Amino acid sequence: MSRYCGPRLRIVRRLGNLPGLTKKKSKKKNLPGQHKKIKQKLTEYSIRLKEKQKLKFNYGLTETQLYKYFLEAKRKHGITGIILLQLLEMRLDSICFGLGFTNTIIAARQIITHGHIMVNNKKINIPSFQCFPKDTIRYFKKIKNIDNFKQIPSHLNYNKINNEGQIKNYPSRSSIQIQLNELLVVEYYSRH
Repeated sequence: MSRYCGPRLRIVRRLGNLPGLTKKKSKKKNLPGQHKKIKQKLTEYSIRLKEKQKLKFNYGLTETQLYKYFLEAKRKHGITGIILLQLLEMRLDSICFGLGFTNTIIAARQIITHGHIMVNNKKINIPSFQCFPKDTIRYFKKIKNIDNFKQIPSHLNYNKINNEGQIKNYPSRSSIQIQLNELLVVEYYSRH
């Protein structure tokens, strides 16, 4: 199964605000679907699944990709949930989104695959490319929308003159924009 290409506001209404998926806000307050008025009791499994789905849709990953990132985070020493978020935030598409090159992670994937991004003076066209601290990311085109630069995460630096950013270090939990409980994602995958 490939990436999700369906209606994004429907996902936002179901899961909450996902900054990497879309900047739009829905006017509707209720859940999507035909039986949206029926309130069902949430099970422990459904709560964990919802948190996992937030990660999946926000970063534009498939189920297999997200599971591989979980296995890699589990192998490393430290807190698995935070390491998982750090691995996802250090992807090239997430870094381009964080630097304000695009409005969403999906748009960042597109400019990367079109060859508009250089990492350490090498053209990279793979959105899942893992970046490391002290890497320099450069965007070829001039950015028209200055509003994107208001909230650059603390682990990134941006130079407006050269139109490039640099990664200072790995992101802390407080600098990651998505609101979720990463412990529930770890519990979801630990039971499989």
